[in-house]
Amino acid sequence: MEPTRQTLSLPTLNLSYLEWHQGPEPLLLLHGMGDHALVWCYLADFLGDRYHIVAVDMRGHGDSDKPAQGYEFSDLIADLDALSQALGWSRFHGIGHSWTAKLLPLWAAEAPTRLQSMVLVDPFFNGRMPGWVKIAFPLLYHTLSFLQGMGPFDSYEVATQQARQLKQFQGWSDLQQRVFQAGIEQKPDGSWGSKFTVPARNQIFPDSVAVAGLTQPVSTPTLLVQPEQDLNRWDWQLKPYRTYLTNCCICQVPGNHWPFLGEPDPFNQAVATFLQEQGME
Repeated sequence: MEPTRQTLSLPTLNLSYLEWHQGPEPLLLLHGMGDHALVWCYLADFLGDRYHIVAVDMRGHGDSDKPAQGYEFSDLIADLDALSQALGWSRFHGIGHSWTAKLLPLWAAEAPTRLQSMVLVDPFFNGRMPGWVKIAFPLLYHTLSFLQGMGPFDSYEVATQQARQLKQFQGWSDLQQRVFQAGIEQKPDGSWGSKFTVPARNQIFPDSVAVAGLTQPVSTPTLLVQPEQDLNRWDWQLKPYRTYLTNCCICQVPGNHWPFLGEPDPFNQAVATFLQEQGME
């Protein structure tokens, strides 16, 4: 089933999202930094007969507005609060990837009755990094796979060649091509680049490393998805989740940081099994 593109008009911006409205249970899907809502298409197709699914283009990404300021976690949570209220969702399941897998526990700690369950897909570093790390930001902007595709590129063909070298597009499946094509645009000067903007990157990334994620117990039932190849491989990285998520299980799946793009079948099955166990009360 093809999703419907919807827009929520907020006082300060328009928030774009994709909606699959088949099943009764509300499910909110949040993409990682530099991505957009279409990355969840395989999962949404797999789950659509049971869930009312909404996948958001976070502010600064995809087809949502891209203000010059306002990219702290508090701004993003306010957007999502407004969206869930507009949808009439008082309680729902949430899935976040990378940066938004750090956001979801913050939201659950702030509003513990909102999230029925959480799925955290390879969360971005949970702790607070020291201030001196910002010296390395320019290097990271050019080496991290989810930021290398930002451009600018001289042509669409050059952008495509670069994309095919990135981890999120390994395999270059039909969905991966669709995700790439939906996330790129021609700029006013004729170059090509990501719809994810530099001002958004320059505020989201520092906030993500400056804010500690889990700092207090959160009882929301949680699945931590740990791909075989990426961020959370060591005990010290997993310790905060084991310490503060009091109702958490960890599931390993094949693939890299984007298992829903590169190895969708085992990922989808793991998520479906967990969500079925956490059905709405």
